[in-house]
Amino acid sequence: MADLEKAILIVFDQSGTVHSELKQKATEYCEKIKNEQAICSICIERICFSNLYQVQFWCLQTLHEVVKVRYSSMSPDERYLIRKSVFSIACFGAIDDNNVVRVLEGPAFIKNKLAQVLVTLIYFEYPSIWSSVFVDFLSQLSKGAMVIDMFCRVLNALDDEVINVDYPRTPEELSVATRIKDTMRQQCVPQIVRAWYDIVSMYRNSDEELCTTVLDAMRRFIAWIDIGLIVNDAFIPLLFDLVLVDGLCEQLRGAATGCLTAVASKRMEPQSKLSLLQSLQIRRVFGLVAKDSDSDLVSKVGALLTGYAVEALECFKNLNSEDAKGVSMELLNEVLPSVFYVMQHCELESTFSIVQFLLGYVATMKTLSQLRETQLHHLGQILEVIRTEIRYDPIYRDNLDTLDKIGKEEEDRMVEFRKDLFVLLRNVGRVAPDVCQIFIRNSLAASVASSSDWNVEEVEAALSLFYAFGESMNGEAMKTGSGLLGELVPMLLSTRFPCHSNRLVALVYLETVTRYMKFVQENSQYIHMVLAAFLDERGIHHPNVNVSRRASYLFMKAVRLLKLKLVPFIENILQSLQDRVAGFTSMDYTSKDLSASEDGSHIFEAIGVLIGMEDVAPAKQSDYLSSLLTPLCQQVEALLMNAKVLTPEEAPQKIANIQQIIVAINSLSKGFSERLVTTSRPAIGLMFKQTLDVLLQVLVVFPNIEPLRSKVTSFIHRMVETLGASVFPYLPKALEQLLVDSQPKELVGLLVLLNQLICKFNTLFSDILDEVFPAIAGRILNIIPIDAFPSGPGTNTEENRELQEVQRTLYTFLHVITTHDLSSVFLSPKSRSYLQPIMQLLLFTSCKHKDILVRKVCVQIFIRLIKDWCAMPNGEEKVPGFQSFIIETFATNCCLYSLLDNSFEFRDANTLVLFGEIVLAQKVMYEKFGNDFLVHFVSKGFPAAHCSQDLAEKYCQQLQGSDIKALKSFYQSLIENLRLQQNGNLPVR
Repeated sequence: MADLEKAILIVFDQSGTVHSELKQKATEYCEKIKNEQAICSICIERICFSNLYQVQFWCLQTLHEVVKVRYSSMSPDERYLIRKSVFSIACFGAIDDNNVVRVLEGPAFIKNKLAQVLVTLIYFEYPSIWSSVFVDFLSQLSKGAMVIDMFCRVLNALDDEVINVDYPRTPEELSVATRIKDTMRQQCVPQIVRAWYDIVSMYRNSDEELCTTVLDAMRRFIAWIDIGLIVNDAFIPLLFDLVLVDGLCEQLRGAATGCLTAVASKRMEPQSKLSLLQSLQIRRVFGLVAKDSDSDLVSKVGALLTGYAVEALECFKNLNSEDAKGVSMELLNEVLPSVFYVMQHCELESTFSIVQFLLGYVATMKTLSQLRETQLHHLGQILEVIRTEIRYDPIYRDNLDTLDKIGKEEEDRMVEFRKDLFVLLRNVGRVAPDVCQIFIRNSLAASVASSSDWNVEEVEAALSLFYAFGESMNGEAMKTGSGLLGELVPMLLSTRFPCHSNRLVALVYLETVTRYMKFVQENSQYIHMVLAAFLDERGIHHPNVNVSRRASYLFMKAVRLLKLKLVPFIENILQSLQDRVAGFTSMDYTSKDLSASEDGSHIFEAIGVLIGMEDVAPAKQSDYLSSLLTPLCQQVEALLMNAKVLTPEEAPQKIANIQQIIVAINSLSKGFSERLVTTSRPAIGLMFKQTLDVLLQVLVVFPNIEPLRSKVTSFIHRMVETLGASVFPYLPKALEQLLVDSQPKELVGLLVLLNQLICKFNTLFSDILDEVFPAIAGRILNIIPIDAFPSGPGTNTEENRELQEVQRTLYTFLHVITTHDLSSVFLSPKSRSYLQPIMQLLLFTSCKHKDILVRKVCVQIFIRLIKDWCAMPNGEEKVPGFQSFIIETFATNCCLYSLLDNSFEFRDANTLVLFGEIVLAQKVMYEKFGNDFLVHFVSKGFPAAHCSQDLAEKYCQQLQGSDIKALKSFYQSLIENLRLQQNGNLPVR
């Protein structure tokens, strides 16, 4: 036994001084002892006679495991020994008279583990074997506080391990829980409740901790015992007495409050529940919430009041008689002010449940035909609660303004926390719009009236409320300025808060102005106020760069909405933005902050939208555009001329500046339509062509700078949309330059550009495509494998991922070519040599690629090529050998063998789409090739797949019919039938 104790002490050692090898040996020794036949006797003996807590705990834990796992294989004597010994220890009894260690005098974790062992025995033996366990325990409670405490621990463990449905339970566990509860209700629950009452009455003035323990255990059982045992003239007055007496400890009062909450939340019929709620006279505890808002007791009382309010609301919803509804609403009206107070003034863990209750309350108010004054008042109180809850704590003011790590965490937390509260606000806005608007007006007015910056949090909350309220308004109400909106929006636009320099206030102000822009659109007299808000220090000229960037984006959105109405203000707007326009391309950027700085491009987009309208006079338009493009292009030309003499230190900054300029011009061009620059005002188009000329030089001077190539590619995309077909003369040079030393990532960008050109211009683009296709095909086929990419450990590299992306984009490119009547490009003299490898790549992919959608694209390409190349009226082959390739190779490999592979999963939606394309391919092949296809497919392919003659004939009939849906259904059943024959996968040939 000494060896066992030493081993246990080593296993539990936390000092770090025990060598890991010794600890491993000790663990193995303990595990060996666990497997001994007499392990239960060993554990019981050590529990009783060892003074070491580690040893007691290990023995109890082992006993628990053994009973749980081996109970069914134990002998009756062994079970009796465990039952008798454990119960005796739990009741402060003695196994024999030799210096018995008193486990109940030990620490809580030992007693909890003892309770767990007892509950495991109860799980298996109550009531069939050990029917008297609870009655026997009750008779031992007279031994005093330690046995009472142990009894409560057993009840708690019973709830945790067996009864409580908050934990996931198996059907067997649920059945056992029902058996135990039913038996306890019949046998001993009244005696247990009586014991609870007697103990609390007896010990309330002498052992408050024990009374707290008893009440905490009782709270768990109220949900399933007869409520009449608690709700009576004895117990309810006792509980309220404990809650309301000032002299008692907070824990005891909180435990009594928890019992009352359990009583109020007890499931029962609505009418019975209403009577119960009336009988509680809950108003008795209202005064407690104002005494100490941070105490644990107030939190418990808050949970009681919320639970009570939830039940009263349920009664109102579920009872039909007017009298019952009236009583329910009276109870609600009585408790709601205290619920509101608790939420506004107390630190609560139950905030979420209160918000859910308030959402339910507002939803119920929506069902009423007319709201009474009290209900309107309560809705106003809910708005006060929301304002209180959404306010930031001033302690975080500096963190939030600078947005450091702490500030970011607090902002993220608040964004998440506010979601339900803003839903609540919007719901109130729909139920009582007038109440909501008056509240927001008063909140804004109070914020405006403040003359100091102390109220940052108040202002931010008021603006956030106004912003969120907008979501409850439809577009028509927004335009017409229904209710007080006609007063609120001008108030907002004309306001300059003393704390406007604060980042949070400035951001929510701008977001709110943007939200109500439709009102300004209909009320042009406020446009100058909107422009001022965006262009002065409240917006784009705000000292905080994050605010300034966001203001640029929101201003661009406002310009797009207001557009024509801004024509008279263009001069003033351009003048206000002059410093920002100049600063955007002359700042010193490093690579790490470049992406953030590009937010400033929204200014150029806004300017482009403004000056790109046909309502602007042609001469003015040319002047405006020239004044922007000329200096930008001159900067680029100067940088390009000096590129060779740049030092390594200068180069990154100059390259970043060129990037910025390209971004600016790109954004500027978004405001100009193709019709305007090519038809109505070609002089504008000429300016953009000259700009394109300049920017294409960037590819020549800096051929290997990927970010610059990316920006120029993006600009070419833009010019395709802006200049239309007049961009053609510039494309050969641009595409040639983009191909120079292009890396996989850049090839993807180039293919995307070509896809755009093909989709926009169709066959008009054929000559340029003929020129560029051979170089692209050669480059790509040289770097991607003709079959599968390598797989397995070490293959998921950045290089492989980039090549896979090139391959996927290539398939899209080939699909776009074939679906835009450009398949002749494959047959041009320069491209002819790539036809065979492209066909092999498409074949392999259509049969074997892991991505089902990629396979579908390849099958669609084949279908299109069959239609394009196999329709010669005189029977000549347009592409010699293509028909035989399709019939002999594509048809059997893709349309038959690839489907027999078990990886082809018919239950997958994407796979079914691919299957539909494969069936369509067969239909098209039959239409184009007739019996040439059918004979080869049926006579060569089907026998190799061990298909019966009967099925082959049925297939021929279905294929020759006109119903593609019936063919698809038949062919799926045919494939599944062939799979069942376990033929194995047929190799793609």
